[in-house]
Amino acid sequence: MVATDNPTSSRSGLRLALLALAQFIIAIDYNNVYVALPEIGSALGFSDQSLQWVVSAYAVAFGGLLLLGGRAADRIGARRMFIGALLVFGLSSLVGGLATDQGLLVAARAVQGLGGALLFPSVLALIVTRFPEGKERNRALSVWGATGSGGLAAGALLGGVITYGLGWQWVFFIVVPITILAALVAPKLIAPDTAVSKGSFDIPGALVVTIGVSLIVFGLVSGPEVGWGSIRAWGAIVLGILLVLGFFVIERTTKDPLAPVALFRNRSLVTAMAVAFLHHAALSSGYFIFTIYMQDQLQYNALQAGLAFLPLGVFAMIAGGKVASTVLTKAGVGAGLAVGMIIYAIGLAALVAGMSSGGSYWAVLPGVVLYGFGGGLAFTAIFVAASSGVDAGSQGVASALGSTALQIGAAVGLAIILAIANANADFLDGLQVAGYVAAAGALLGGLLALTLRKPVAAPAAGEAAAAAPEAAV
Repeated sequence: MVATDNPTSSRSGLRLALLALAQFIIAIDYNNVYVALPEIGSALGFSDQSLQWVVSAYAVAFGGLLLLGGRAADRIGARRMFIGALLVFGLSSLVGGLATDQGLLVAARAVQGLGGALLFPSVLALIVTRFPEGKERNRALSVWGATGSGGLAAGALLGGVITYGLGWQWVFFIVVPITILAALVAPKLIAPDTAVSKGSFDIPGALVVTIGVSLIVFGLVSGPEVGWGSIRAWGAIVLGILLVLGFFVIERTTKDPLAPVALFRNRSLVTAMAVAFLHHAALSSGYFIFTIYMQDQLQYNALQAGLAFLPLGVFAMIAGGKVASTVLTKAGVGAGLAVGMIIYAIGLAALVAGMSSGGSYWAVLPGVVLYGFGGGLAFTAIFVAASSGVDAGSQGVASALGSTALQIGAAVGLAIILAIANANADFLDGLQVAGYVAAAGALLGGLLALTLRKPVAAPAAGEAAAAAPEAAV
């Protein structure tokens, strides 16, 4: 696409605010339902296991369709996809708020995930192409990075406030006017797409990888319900793995693959994907454990539980912005990512260690702070690592792969920790064991990050301008 926005326009700030708002919607929409989960479960009759699909349906659809969304932004145009995705997001949020049964709510969450998968890559493409290289683009991308890392935690806070004051339905309703307003304003602030690339969308690849991942998560969710000796549980897991492997076969043979196989020979990208998977596995685990502990053990209402996330969100935004920029510049990508993940692991371990049946918020607060700080730093560093050594023409795909790993890690991580927690006779003890397992996964991510090496050479000026994730710090 060719950008035609006037780089000196006074609307530049408004354009950035619009794109930042869209990124914030993406970030909070995954987490704003956490605090509302107990009320949703009670209102619609979800079981402890099936309730996680309110979260996982969004994560699986988002993760499985991100690559398709990136390709669509190239083929159809970033501005067109941006506006269309906002409308999909708004409509599915309306349906979610109106849902009166489990199936409709889970379906609405899956469509929200589709909207996120279309919106995320279009936001990045618009930042790269509609802001001039240099100070203005760097500022725009730093806002993107801080908004993404902070919004992940802010979602829980907003969800708590909204659920307490208005009811769980408004966690969904509140998104509707925002997305519609953004879609109406976008044509005035963002110039039309003037050129798009041609090619296919690799629909078979997108469908196969999405169904495969969904089956894996379904099997993990079914295990505690029907028993781990069940054919239903293991059959879904095995079939899902086979479909994911089939996805790679499709990518080797199709003319226009979602993810060119050559990218998987990039050690930095593959390592970043593995760390991203472990990052969000720990994120979904920690958020779920913290939310349940606040409401079930400490008897916090939704507002109090949401406010309990405030330190996490603040420190995630601080670490994901200027701190990440300083650490990555001075220590390098591998060391910076490793530091973030190790602090992340220590924070999660400290959080669960402070939990007890007669405990208090103050006992877990140090862990909450470290968990937020390390997670924010690692979130930004992941996209820097994913972009290292990737040519300019594949930067969008590389960032989509990193984001896909994040979302799939969240869904799989939540399924695993639920299985661990429910396998223990004492649910609080089970939550703690699950938390330690998630912390061990985050620590493994830190050790993997230490294997990252500096790129052999920096990309050329034109390529560096296209490397949106790297510029984000």
